[in-house]
Amino acid sequence: MTGQVLRMEKADVKAEAVDKGDHSSALVQVWRADVTLAGRSILENLSLGLDEGEIVCVVGPSGSGKTTLLRLLGGLLKPSAGKVLLGGAEMRKPRQDVAIVFQDYSKALLPWRDAAYNVALAMEAMGTPRSERPAKIRKLLEMMGLGDHASKFPNQMSGGMQQRLQIARCLAQEPKVLLMDEPFGALDAMTRQALQDEVLAISKQMGTTVFFVTHDLEEAIYLGDRIVGLLPNPGRVGEIFQVNLPRPRNQLSTREDPEFLRLRRALFDFIERAER
Repeated sequence: MTGQVLRMEKADVKAEAVDKGDHSSALVQVWRADVTLAGRSILENLSLGLDEGEIVCVVGPSGSGKTTLLRLLGGLLKPSAGKVLLGGAEMRKPRQDVAIVFQDYSKALLPWRDAAYNVALAMEAMGTPRSERPAKIRKLLEMMGLGDHASKFPNQMSGGMQQRLQIARCLAQEPKVLLMDEPFGALDAMTRQALQDEVLAISKQMGTTVFFVTHDLEEAIYLGDRIVGLLPNPGRVGEIFQVNLPRPRNQLSTREDPEFLRLRRALFDFIERAER
């Protein structure tokens, strides 16, 4: 992976050191961003860089602005100060090459469209020629394990299948960046683990940069190349944790690795301190 930024040899670093990092080679750059809503400071002086093909997970207590940061990266919010860049261009509004996977898949999907036509929605917005859509839809559904369910409507699918469908529709945008806001929080443990492995496969196969918000510390360690710990009120970078775990990752052996256990304790301690 080229152009690595904010890669620290230590497992955790203070926010002041992060702010001095060189983000110039990152695909996504957040420069000293503030977000103020209704007179309340939600994010303050936040700097961060996301490299191409990197998976960055974000954790933090309530009030740390995790979802606000995701919305900022997606162009859904404008910073009150500072700026957000993607590929060197300032983010001023949502872009086709940035896709967002929401936690509430039931509201993200169109109930009157079957699986194939839900995926087609993104292609319609992009202006993909009609003749090219069927093959692309079939490929995406097969990639997400839904190849035999193209004619099913969302209410005929399990929660895991619906979330797979939402991800397939996002991938139809051919995004450079995939923003995921606690996407597996409502799913059972086995489905959640299966989808975690799907995210790893997508990032590897497509080179997609993934920004993943989660409350699950183990999920953050399993998925991430780095983990950003946010402090609350207002939200700001507290610590950066480098995840030095081998790939490919495995739901059993990775979680038994001593480094995994060390990071779990370090994250737990960070959250405990941040909540005081």
